[in-house]
Amino acid sequence: MAKVGKRFKSAIEGIDKKQVYSVSDAVKMVKERATAKFDETVEVAINLGVDPRHADQMVRGVVTLPAGTGRTVRVAVFARDAKADEAKAAGADIVGAEDLAELIQKGEINFDRCIATPDMMPVVGRLGKILGPRGMMPNPRVGTVTADVTEAIKAAKGGSVEFRVEKAGVIQAGIGKASFTESQIEENVRAFVGAVMKAKPEGAKGAYMKRVAMSSTMGPGVRLDISSVLDA
Repeated sequence: MAKVGKRFKSAIEGIDKKQVYSVSDAVKMVKERATAKFDETVEVAINLGVDPRHADQMVRGVVTLPAGTGRTVRVAVFARDAKADEAKAAGADIVGAEDLAELIQKGEINFDRCIATPDMMPVVGRLGKILGPRGMMPNPRVGTVTADVTEAIKAAKGGSVEFRVEKAGVIQAGIGKASFTESQIEENVRAFVGAVMKAKPEGAKGAYMKRVAMSSTMGPGVRLDISSVLDA
């Protein structure tokens, strides 16, 4: 059995694992317990009543967080000619076509988000086995396959977060930093959970959103009262 350190023991004091807390109380508790020597990421995990093995129960989407993510996002763009120039002007960190595909096939993935213009998908499609498992495969449903590369780059660098349900029916994502104000974190939590709720698939049966919890990178989880999150 793993040994629990003194810092974590101190952090879990005052948290009832069986109780759900209002979003404002939960945010305060998470911030108070983010005592690591670095700026911890605030994470949200949602247990959904779906089976993603069925196509009509897949949950995925993208949301722009009001207060941003607090992290620097490196963006790669697959584009040619004028669109490549546009991407560079918009602040893309890496721009290319077949040359960029070759780098990725060699394992050189020096970016966090990947965007592609529609005409580049025959090239990008061959990278599915590499980018797919990392959650980086461009997809028109989340706005990363688009002719408007400027807006896509702006969204990626400005605080947009993609989400996709995992096999166990869980969605999790970083929604800010512990250094954010309580109101900023609360706004981001509401935006993220609200986006997942709006992405409810037609095939979902029974309770859709079963449990929502938040924590900092090194801190304990705090369960949220779902109704308090969704009530604006």
